Amino acid sequence: MKKRIYPSSNDGIFKNKIEPSRRKFIKNGFLSALVFPAAINSSKDSYIKPTEETDPQAVIDYGKSFFCNTAEFNSVRMWIESRTTIFDTLSGESKTYYQGASCKSENTFGESELFYEDNYDFLPIFGDGQVLVFRRFVDKRGDTYKSVKKMEEMWGANPVLYSPVPEVVIELDSFEKIRDASAAGIPIVTQTEFHNNETGLRAIIEAPCKTMNISHPKKMYQVDTGPVAFPDLSKRYDTPIKSLSLAFIAFNKPHFADFVIEAPTPIMNGDKEVGIVYHYSKRLTLQVKNRIFGLGKV
Repeated sequence: MKKRIYPSSNDGIFKNKIEPSRRKFIKNGFLSALVFPAAINSSKDSYIKPTEETDPQAVIDYGKSFFCNTAEFNSVRMWIESRTTIFDTLSGESKTYYQGASCKSENTFGESELFYEDNYDFLPIFGDGQVLVFRRFVDKRGDTYKSVKKMEEMWGANPVLYSPVPEVVIELDSFEKIRDASAAGIPIVTQTEFHNNETGLRAIIEAPCKTMNISHPKKMYQVDTGPVAFPDLSKRYDTPIKSLSLAFIAFNKPHFADFVIEAPTPIMNGDKEVGIVYHYSKRLTLQVKNRIFGLGKV
């Protein structure tokens, strides 16, 4: 097994290195089962080789990516929906967080009535030996929305991370390539990189593109996908995983992205506030570097 290390750089370009040490796997709270296929060569398309020569952070195959936990009472497997890496340009360190798929609060292994009556959405994010859980009830309730626990306190220490690298990755760096890949129905993955000069923090959000809009007359595309783990880079958190929020991302150009972040949102009846819920309502525009990749030949 080999683990990829993504060192920081000032210009936003970084190369993958391969670290064979098993101790490095356990340091971040999980084992890694990565797949490194042979390089693909082509004179026609711009193939990204999933090797140490690769320029960007190597994309993963989200259709085959899972967290498999180790607790005997519940060895739960969770699908990975996005990956966020936060780079500290001052120290050179980085931390990677994997967002699991959403599910509902359940009476696990019960005889009947497997969903609780007072039900809530449940979404975990794993990384740095911790689990951040979002619990969204029908209304806002105290401090129940976000909680952080050590990995071993949730579903056992050192879960296995399956995040295989696709055999073929093509950078879709033109409208025509994006259009053709979308029409061909191959998986598409996006990376959005941004930074904060004041804090010295930089991040890459990677996610499978769930919705791709194509306008043939305008020769335009638009990505709309989520949720993703959105990091607040405006300050340094003592517990970095707490900087993450849930968001949807949209973009149609390489240099900016719009986010809508889940936040407490008042329910209004005219001028009267009748309740508060968690809803994707906080909008934000950032200058970023967007990249789009197709996982297969078109």
